[in-house]
Amino acid sequence: MNYAKMMKQFQKMQAEMARIQEELAHEEVEASAGGGSVKVTVNGKQEVTKIVIAKEAVDPEEVEMLQDMLLAAINEALRQSQELAAKRLGGLTGGLGLPGF
Repeated sequence: MNYAKMMKQFQKMQAEMARIQEELAHEEVEASAGGGSVKVTVNGKQEVTKIVIAKEAVDPEEVEMLQDMLLAAINEALRQSQELAAKRLGGLTGGLGLPGF
C-alpha cells in the first residue's frame, strides 16, 4: 500500500468535505404544518433559522395545537436538512464505509 498516496487522497477528501459543509451552512430548507400556518426554516447545519406563525394560528384556546404544529414543522425541516446533507456528503464518503456519513 502506498500510504503517502492514501494520505493525500484523505486530505483531499477532508478539504472537499469542509467545502461542502460550508456550502450547506448557507443552504436552507423550509417545512410547514397546519396548512402553512406554521413555517420553519432550517439550514444545512441543522440549525433552525426562522419560524413564521400566521396570526390566525395564534388562538389562546388552541395553544396545544400550535405547539404540535411547531413540533411537526421543526421535525420535518430538520429531516429535510439532514437529507440534504446526506445527499451532498454521500457522494464523497459513500464508498468508504465511514460511520456517521
